[in-house]
Amino acid sequence: MSLHSAGWRDVSRAAPVFAALGDQTRLALVARMSSDGPLSITQLTAGSAVTRQAITKHLGILASAGLVSDRRQGRERIWELELEQMEAARRYLDHVSKRWDAALDRLKQFVEE
Repeated sequence: MSLHSAGWRDVSRAAPVFAALGDQTRLALVARMSSDGPLSITQLTAGSAVTRQAITKHLGILASAGLVSDRRQGRERIWELELEQMEAARRYLDHVSKRWDAALDRLKQFVEE
Protein backbone atom coordinates (compact mmCIF):
# COMPACT_ATOMS: atom_id res chain seq x y z
CA MET A 1 0.00 0.00 0.00
CA SER A 2 1.33 3.42 -0.89
CA LEU A 3 1.98 5.73 2.03
CA HIS A 4 0.20 8.47 0.11
CA SER A 5 -3.02 6.62 -0.64
CA ALA A 6 -6.33 7.48 0.96
CA GLY A 7 -6.14 4.22 2.87
CA TRP A 8 -2.96 5.30 4.64
CA ARG A 9 -4.70 8.41 6.01
CA ASP A 10 -7.42 6.17 7.37
CA VAL A 11 -4.94 3.76 8.98
CA SER A 12 -3.40 6.55 11.02
CA ARG A 13 -6.88 7.29 12.39
CA ALA A 14 -7.86 3.64 12.70
CA ALA A 15 -4.75 2.29 14.45
CA PRO A 16 -5.65 3.67 17.90
CA VAL A 17 -9.14 2.21 17.49
CA PHE A 18 -7.77 -1.26 16.74
CA ALA A 19 -5.31 -1.00 19.64
CA ALA A 20 -8.07 0.02 22.05
CA LEU A 21 -10.42 -2.71 20.85
CA GLY A 22 -7.69 -5.33 21.15
CA ASP A 23 -8.62 -5.84 24.80
CA GLN A 24 -11.54 -8.13 25.68
CA THR A 25 -12.86 -5.86 28.45
CA ARG A 26 -12.79 -2.74 26.27
CA LEU A 27 -14.43 -4.58 23.39
CA ALA A 28 -17.16 -5.75 25.78
CA LEU A 29 -17.68 -2.16 27.01
CA VAL A 30 -18.09 -0.92 23.43
CA ALA A 31 -20.50 -3.75 22.65
CA ARG A 32 -22.52 -2.95 25.76
CA MET A 33 -22.76 0.76 24.97
CA SER A 34 -23.59 -0.11 21.38
CA SER A 35 -26.58 -2.17 22.45
CA ASP A 36 -27.68 -0.30 25.59
CA GLY A 37 -26.74 3.30 24.75
CA PRO A 38 -25.03 5.76 27.09
CA LEU A 39 -24.30 4.25 30.52
CA SER A 40 -22.81 5.25 33.85
CA ILE A 41 -19.86 3.42 35.38
CA THR A 42 -22.30 1.93 37.90
CA GLN A 43 -24.33 0.49 35.04
CA LEU A 44 -21.22 -0.67 33.19
CA THR A 45 -19.89 -2.56 36.22
CA ALA A 46 -23.21 -4.14 37.21
CA GLY A 47 -23.00 -7.92 36.90
CA SER A 48 -19.31 -7.80 36.05
CA ALA A 49 -16.34 -9.17 37.94
CA VAL A 50 -14.35 -6.12 36.80
CA THR A 51 -13.93 -3.36 39.38
CA ARG A 52 -15.12 0.21 38.94
CA GLN A 53 -11.48 1.33 38.98
CA ALA A 54 -10.60 -1.06 36.15
CA ILE A 55 -13.66 -0.02 34.12
CA THR A 56 -12.66 3.62 34.60
CA LYS A 57 -9.16 2.85 33.33
CA HIS A 58 -10.52 1.02 30.29
CA LEU A 59 -12.93 3.86 29.53
CA GLY A 60 -9.99 6.28 29.65
CA ILE A 61 -8.16 4.22 27.03
CA LEU A 62 -11.29 4.10 24.85
CA ALA A 63 -11.67 7.87 25.26
CA SER A 64 -8.02 8.43 24.25
CA ALA A 65 -8.74 6.48 21.06
CA GLY A 66 -11.78 8.69 20.42
CA LEU A 67 -14.25 5.83 20.82
CA VAL A 68 -16.17 7.12 23.84
CA SER A 69 -16.84 10.38 25.60
CA ASP A 70 -18.40 11.27 28.90
CA ARG A 71 -20.65 13.96 30.27
CA ARG A 72 -21.72 14.84 33.74
CA GLN A 73 -25.26 14.00 34.73
CA GLY A 74 -25.80 14.89 38.35
CA ARG A 75 -23.18 13.08 40.40
CA GLU A 76 -22.38 10.53 37.71
CA ARG A 77 -20.47 10.51 34.46
CA ILE A 78 -22.38 9.03 31.55
CA TRP A 79 -20.28 7.33 28.88
CA GLU A 80 -21.35 7.03 25.26
CA LEU A 81 -19.89 5.86 21.98
CA GLU A 82 -18.35 8.28 19.51
CA LEU A 83 -18.87 6.74 16.10
CA GLU A 84 -16.54 8.95 14.04
CA GLN A 85 -13.39 6.99 14.97
CA MET A 86 -15.18 3.69 14.50
CA GLU A 87 -16.20 4.87 11.04
CA ALA A 88 -12.56 5.67 10.20
CA ALA A 89 -11.59 2.13 11.19
CA ARG A 90 -14.42 0.71 9.08
CA ARG A 91 -13.28 2.74 6.06
CA TYR A 92 -9.75 1.41 6.48
CA LEU A 93 -10.99 -2.18 6.69
CA ASP A 94 -13.10 -1.59 3.56
CA HIS A 95 -10.00 -0.27 1.79
CA VAL A 96 -7.94 -3.31 2.82
CA SER A 97 -10.76 -5.64 1.80
CA LYS A 98 -10.94 -4.11 -1.68
CA ARG A 99 -7.18 -4.48 -2.10
CA TRP A 100 -7.36 -8.14 -1.05
CA ASP A 101 -10.25 -8.77 -3.41
CA ALA A 102 -8.26 -7.23 -6.27
CA ALA A 103 -5.19 -9.32 -5.38
CA LEU A 104 -7.27 -12.51 -5.24
CA ASP A 105 -8.86 -11.67 -8.60
CA ARG A 106 -5.38 -11.23 -10.13
CA LEU A 107 -4.26 -14.55 -8.64
CA LYS A 108 -7.37 -16.32 -9.95
CA GLN A 109 -6.82 -14.85 -13.40
CA PHE A 110 -3.14 -15.93 -13.35
CA VAL A 111 -4.00 -19.50 -12.26
CA GLU A 112 -6.74 -19.87 -14.86
CA GLU A 113 -4.49 -18.75 -17.74
